[in-house]
Amino acid sequence: MTYPASTTLDTDDARVAAASAPACHHCGEPVPRAPSQRVTGDDGQPYCCDGCAAAARWIRDADLGDYYRLRTAAAAGRVGTDAIDLSVWDREDVLREHAHPVDGGRRITLLTDGMRCAACAWLIQKALAREPGVREVTANAVTGRLRIDWDPARTPLSAVLRRLSSLGYRPYLATGEARERARIAERNRWLLRLGVAGLGTLQAMMLAEALYLDFDNQMPAATRDFFRWIAFLLSTPVVFYSGWPFLSGMWRELRMRHVGMDTLIAGSTLLAYFASLVETLRGGAHVWFDAAVMFVFLLLAARMLEQRARNVASAQVDALARARPAFATRETADGRREAVPVTDLRVGDVACVAAGEPVPADGQLLGDGAWLEESLLTGEAGAVRKLAGDAVYAGTVNREAPARLRVTGTGPQTRLSQLTRLVEEAQSHRPALARAADRVGGRFVVGLLCVAALVWLGWRLHDPSRAFEVTLALLVISCPCALSLAVPTALATAHGALARAGVLATRADALDTLAGATDLVFDKTGTLSDERPGLADVSTFHGVSRDDALAIAAALECDAGHPIAAAFARADAGLPVSAVRTVPGLGVEGLVAGRAWRLGQAGFACAGDDDGALWLGDGRMAVARFELREALRPDAADAVHALRSLGLRLHLCSGDAPAPVRAVGDALGIEAVHARQRPEDKLAMVRALQAQGRVVAMVGDGLNDAPVLAGADVSLAMDRGAALAQRAADLVMTGPTLLRIPAAVALARRTRRVVRQNFGWALGYNLVAVPLAAAGLVTPWIAALGMAGSSLVVTLNALRLARSTP
Repeated sequence: MTYPASTTLDTDDARVAAASAPACHHCGEPVPRAPSQRVTGDDGQPYCCDGCAAAARWIRDADLGDYYRLRTAAAAGRVGTDAIDLSVWDREDVLREHAHPVDGGRRITLLTDGMRCAACAWLIQKALAREPGVREVTANAVTGRLRIDWDPARTPLSAVLRRLSSLGYRPYLATGEARERARIAERNRWLLRLGVAGLGTLQAMMLAEALYLDFDNQMPAATRDFFRWIAFLLSTPVVFYSGWPFLSGMWRELRMRHVGMDTLIAGSTLLAYFASLVETLRGGAHVWFDAAVMFVFLLLAARMLEQRARNVASAQVDALARARPAFATRETADGRREAVPVTDLRVGDVACVAAGEPVPADGQLLGDGAWLEESLLTGEAGAVRKLAGDAVYAGTVNREAPARLRVTGTGPQTRLSQLTRLVEEAQSHRPALARAADRVGGRFVVGLLCVAALVWLGWRLHDPSRAFEVTLALLVISCPCALSLAVPTALATAHGALARAGVLATRADALDTLAGATDLVFDKTGTLSDERPGLADVSTFHGVSRDDALAIAAALECDAGHPIAAAFARADAGLPVSAVRTVPGLGVEGLVAGRAWRLGQAGFACAGDDDGALWLGDGRMAVARFELREALRPDAADAVHALRSLGLRLHLCSGDAPAPVRAVGDALGIEAVHARQRPEDKLAMVRALQAQGRVVAMVGDGLNDAPVLAGADVSLAMDRGAALAQRAADLVMTGPTLLRIPAAVALARRTRRVVRQNFGWALGYNLVAVPLAAAGLVTPWIAALGMAGSSLVVTLNALRLARSTP
């Protein structure tokens, strides 16, 4: 496996040059400095290319020149002069999957990344509406989405999109459209429920206020009953429409023979509603419609805040899922290029990626290299330099110049898809802490019902007229909403902040365990040291040439999945290799050109004495000796210092020779250093620490780290580590910087503090509220306000984690 070097593109000289160059009047890109490359339009304005000049000319001729006056940002991308093949948009299989029929034609929703202000949306709508066959166009500058209704019998979709591209807006399929529509529809339903509840609550409270202020009972009975019936009409849609999520939740809990929060919420609401209806019919002294509707309204608001926290948590995963393009350009055997759906790509195909387009699949870069922006996948800002032979990943964006790659992974086999799947699996499982909170909440509900029965009985004996009102207030004010929200809201918000920091949790309990870690064990190669070790010296024996030795080593290492493979990547001569087997802690062996070879420690490769170098042999005789040169990661010292300041005890555990391992330990100030550790030795060391009551976190990246990653209490895999290591880890870093590790530990500890604060608040609130309600000092509507306020405090406290992104 090769590990690409990363060189930041954004230099001071480049920024100064870009800032001083005149900008294109249409797209805002710098205009070429060479006079022969400059384009001046008919209007005298500078343009970066003929394509932008032609776009501006069309806009003026179409009498849409107000676009340039109204826009607030240089929005459209560089138009360019390269021909774009849009015929793939007319394929029936594409339209069948992404467009749906409407009256008079079809409708499709697209994305475009150049629409950054309202003027862009206005221009797109006006320009496309002039195309024949286009019935309606709706552009949203906020979401970047574009909806087109057109008649395929009059014009193909590609003709409409050709006009869009000629203005500098490249179309993309809105992948995940069904999921997005479902999310928006669900949000709109909740907003409608909240709106109905809010209006009903306001009106019901106005009527309730008039009834409450009638201290001397001077209001005529007819007027009082009229107010009550109006309150009944207002509260009915609130209880049964706005409160439907709680009613359906109660039904589910009762069918499962489980008493939970929804049962208590819906039960209290229905009790207040129907008791008020009975009192209205018989002309009783009190009604509680106001308490029922306020209960529903405030709880709906708290639920929506909780949903917002969950949406923040899944936003990064949704972005990963949408990062892969829908179409790809494939190079055929005769050198031609064809546009195909990305699902048609196969391993071994050559894909072409234009400048500004996302990479459609995992692959190996061909040609002279490229600049790729990996910010969505790694969180690192700016483009990084990739050389020929480097691995590139689906979802990254090509910059500067067109690139070619040989596909090595498609669809679910891509690194992006694997990370997305791991995180989705983790989010689908409830952590042990959340399950414990559910159990506490369930027992609390049962205990509360028993207390409510005793309170009702006591007030029936003391003051029967207030027995129902006091019991209702008790049930409402002590509803364990805050208790049930304490854990899931905090964890959902923390996972969202963690994803934005570049760490994806793949196990449900990872964050809580990381917060309690006392020891952290580092692997060395590819973790603390440079992921691209180089060759410092090569010695050959018995007549074997240097090039032949390097070619054999490269053939053995090409699929080994260890960081040292990068040292031999440039020497790969394509020798036939088979039966490759990694011997953990020793090396790799296999058949190269029909002959058995071993690469690894001296004792393994040639039955010699271990000297810390890498040897090539047949098991008895050595033919080459390699000395590797590796450097520490530039942020390793800062990361180790930050981890030590967090109180963690650090260990370095590596399969390499004692000398380089000790050198790394001394450079970083790590005293607990262990060299020549096989996977079973690393696991034994972790087990020994755990036997002392320590909570161990492990950081690694290689295949040989998988057992110890799985055996540690919590584990983190490096971003470009082996797939097996990432599957065994609890958290996967999406970027190369080690500073993500102390950031994740700090966030985990803040999350634990927030959870404890929430639990403390919920407990303290109920210790105060339950006695007050049982003593008859709280009315039902005040009880609803207090309960909702408690839930709001817990939710807002959890949302603080979203603002503390490391």
